[in-house]
Amino acid sequence: MQDLVQKISNKTWMKTSSIEAIIKLLDEWNTIPFIARYRKELTWWASDETLRDFNDIYEYAKNLESRKEDVIRLIDEKWMLTPELKKDILNAETLARVEDLYRPFKEKKNTRATIAKAKWLEPLADILALADMTKEEFEAEAEKFIKENKDPKKAVKTKQEAIKWAQDIIAEMVADDADLRGYTKEKEEEGATLVTKATKKFDEEWTYKIYKDYKKKISAMPSYAYLAVSRAEKEKELSVKLDMYEEKIIENGKYKFTPENPNTSVVYLKEAITDGLKRLMLPSIEREIRSDKKKWADLEAIKVFWENMRGLLLTPPVRGKTILAIDPWFRTGCKVAVLDATWKFLDNSVLWHVPPRNDIAWAYSEIVKLTKKHNVDLIVIWNWTASRETEKFVNEVIKKADLSVDYMVVNEAGASVYSASKLATEEYPELDVTVRWAISIGHRVQDSLAELTKIDPKSIWVGQYQHDVDQKLLAGKLDEKVEDTVNAVWVDVNTASYTLLSYIAWLTKKIAQNVVSYRNENGEFTKRSEIKKVKWLGPKGFEQAIWFLRIKWWKEVLDETGIHPETYKTTYAILEKEFDIKKKDLKLPINLEISDSKIRDFSEKYEIWFETLNDIFKELATPWLDPRENIEAPKFKSDVLEITDLKEGMILDWVVRNVTDFGAFVDIWLHSDGLVHISQLSDNYVSNPSDVVTVWQNVEVKVIEIDKKRERVSLSMKWL
Repeated sequence: MQDLVQKISNKTWMKTSSIEAIIKLLDEWNTIPFIARYRKELTWWASDETLRDFNDIYEYAKNLESRKEDVIRLIDEKWMLTPELKKDILNAETLARVEDLYRPFKEKKNTRATIAKAKWLEPLADILALADMTKEEFEAEAEKFIKENKDPKKAVKTKQEAIKWAQDIIAEMVADDADLRGYTKEKEEEGATLVTKATKKFDEEWTYKIYKDYKKKISAMPSYAYLAVSRAEKEKELSVKLDMYEEKIIENGKYKFTPENPNTSVVYLKEAITDGLKRLMLPSIEREIRSDKKKWADLEAIKVFWENMRGLLLTPPVRGKTILAIDPWFRTGCKVAVLDATWKFLDNSVLWHVPPRNDIAWAYSEIVKLTKKHNVDLIVIWNWTASRETEKFVNEVIKKADLSVDYMVVNEAGASVYSASKLATEEYPELDVTVRWAISIGHRVQDSLAELTKIDPKSIWVGQYQHDVDQKLLAGKLDEKVEDTVNAVWVDVNTASYTLLSYIAWLTKKIAQNVVSYRNENGEFTKRSEIKKVKWLGPKGFEQAIWFLRIKWWKEVLDETGIHPETYKTTYAILEKEFDIKKKDLKLPINLEISDSKIRDFSEKYEIWFETLNDIFKELATPWLDPRENIEAPKFKSDVLEITDLKEGMILDWVVRNVTDFGAFVDIWLHSDGLVHISQLSDNYVSNPSDVVTVWQNVEVKVIEIDKKRERVSLSMKWL
């Protein structure tokens, strides 16, 4: 274990004491949200993101040590393990290095070398490797290996054939050499150039035109460029290869495997070395380099996705407003749902102001009727088919009818997925799927976090090349980010859906469903301790999950705070002994305005960590503080309805809809988003757009170019 701790320390530069503490906490089945919130002193205040990264490193380190043990055992079983080889394996720092060391000992099937070995030509290969014979002497030696056999797999017909098979054994040996492979791969990962060539299927006017005849060092390619090229290759629009320093690699191979002062038979040896490198090693290394680059590009794209996802989930709720949500379509009409400020479904209708019906009068009267009947405060329009036409129409109705109501256009991602889901059917069994769709659009404005957690995170399109990345890795990383975001906000255990609860630390989908079932059968939870009765939760689950669950205005006042039940007794003791506030008299919020030095005194006196105690006083002062309240709220309304309303040089206040490696897409209330290219995000150099903007952030931008034909708008933030 100590070796593992030291290796992680070398990689992360974390203190060994913190590493040991984190490993102990993880091995004791503590969740990352719980560790980040309640064990800060032990982890040196590591954030959930830092802990996730640490966990990845820890899991890799464990897998590496496990694989080393397996490889050593497998080689030893063949009676081929030397002390030097064992030392090399134990000192390996990557799984790739371990696999390279194991490569010569793996069982191979139907390679040219294994066929040659089946013909008993290894002795001739050993002679060739020495290169101490003349060419004529070696050829004469090869004649000794000619043998007739009814089985063609064992026959050797000529000396030239014997030499060729011996060269195949040498070629595989060269290609399997761990040190040469490692050195070559390291150099080529930095120096190899990726080159593309257009195929007959290449479309000059389409997406990949900038990657035609593309040349760039693979190490310098940004993730989005590599994913684009990979997709074009998969769609057979481009052929792709790596240009490597082949001559230098062959020179290195010959230098390594050619003995000093060889005889003239060395010509056969050099042929074998060249063949092993060109036919076997270089294609293999090219695949590995491209595979590693793909994994890196996937992870970079997923990072963009999860940062965008986090921004979307943390969109500030629009509270206290009755909403009229519109799902705009042409052929089937625009579905409408009205929701009150508590999320309750009130009414629904269908508008036909768009083609083919164009029933303007009916739609006008229906919007006016519903708005006045339910005192609607906000109209929400889904940004999809017929949304621009609907927005223009709603704008005209508001003005003409003099309605005191705002409107906004919202991201379309995922509403259709929810509306047809089992959960939607359970929540609104009597309603048509299209009405549920409109309801979901309204709910995501009322609370984006609660609504978006009802669907698979992959269904929310806020990334780049989403379908090109490793889907298992994408799903896992998105779930982690959603879990961290939900736990940073907390949820009301008496109102949350089971999908939202399933992202709470420790709560699996099944346990979350059990929480809801218990609530439905027994009524609302009246205190946190009652949650212990939920089937399959258990003491450990209660410990891990309970901070992230709140209960409003019931029997235990601290249940509505982020104070963990494990510190209730200490909290009440401090309040009573130090502030003369008895448990029965405690009313929240209460701001005690206590200094850090006093908190340290109490920390020592009551044997409780300083950071935990500091958090307790913050929770007493702001028991229901939602971190989303510190984020700028979304904007309502816009005067931009057509691309013709835009003029170059205009400065407008808009909303970021998506962030990618190459810039930010801004919702300009048209069918297509405007692009702030990475070069236009700031007057300073920007390496990562996520450092400058986040999804749903309000930004001021200048219109710098308008392409009306393609409906593309280029924006800039450099003027700020």
